[in-house]
Amino acid sequence: MTISARKLSALALLGAVLVGCGGGAADSPAHPAHAAPPSRPTAASPGTKAAAPAPDHPAAPVRKVPPTLPPAAGGLTPVYTHRAKSTEKVVALTFDADMTADQGPRAARGEHFDNPELIATLRRLKVDSTVFMTGRWAEEYPDEAKSIGNDPRFEIANHSFSHYAFASPCYGLPTVAGPDMASDVQRAFDAFRDAGATNVVPYFRFPGGCYDDEALRALAPLGVTAIQWDVVSGDAFAKDADAVAEQVLSGVKPGSLVVMHCTRSAAPVTEQAVRRIVPELRAKGYRFVKVSELMSR
Repeated sequence: MTISARKLSALALLGAVLVGCGGGAADSPAHPAHAAPPSRPTAASPGTKAAAPAPDHPAAPVRKVPPTLPPAAGGLTPVYTHRAKSTEKVVALTFDADMTADQGPRAARGEHFDNPELIATLRRLKVDSTVFMTGRWAEEYPDEAKSIGNDPRFEIANHSFSHYAFASPCYGLPTVAGPDMASDVQRAFDAFRDAGATNVVPYFRFPGGCYDDEALRALAPLGVTAIQWDVVSGDAFAKDADAVAEQVLSGVKPGSLVVMHCTRSAAPVTEQAVRRIVPELRAKGYRFVKVSELMSR
């Protein structure tokens, strides 16, 4: 359901405003190294034969292509929220790395929209995770984007470049014009590639979770699967880490997909909440998986 590299490279890179927002994860094998859907490996043409590696050079390990859903009725971009009717105790913790239009100058003045302590905690606790990153965030923190996007513990998914809304109203966010939606998403994939991230999956999360059929139709040529959630952590602008942890712990079911945030400025207690969430869910028998693994089960 992905479009070819030639079609994606032909997408006009419209003059999207540099914006994003700080608002509103996982044990699995490594996944394909690609910066965006168009660079995913493709099957060999019928009748062709792959060249054998030189005897003294072992073949590189084959990496699985991340699963995507087929188009929805009418050719719309499909939407995934959780692993329905799952009995296996797996859960995906996902983290949105947001930036909005005014946050570049604020970051320059010392405000932090990244959260390296959270990433370090996920590594220490061995929690595989999916980070939904805006292109603006990747441009602001390219070293962190590269580090996250080259660590087998993580995969980077797309949260738009601008973090403008793809449907209105949406929590006061400015709105991306319909003709600009696909290029805004592609621009984020380009930012991940420019930062040097390789563990990039063809998933997209709508800013604010807001979308309509127009948005789903606009993104269909990109071949992405839209990823929502079934558990809201409530970590955006929260001050009480225990309240966030309790909301997650009470909401998680087998196959759940949790939305959290990776921005110190907008979600200051997320790392503390994760330090409670992870051991308590493990004590209940849960295993943490990336979105790509959740979808493949």
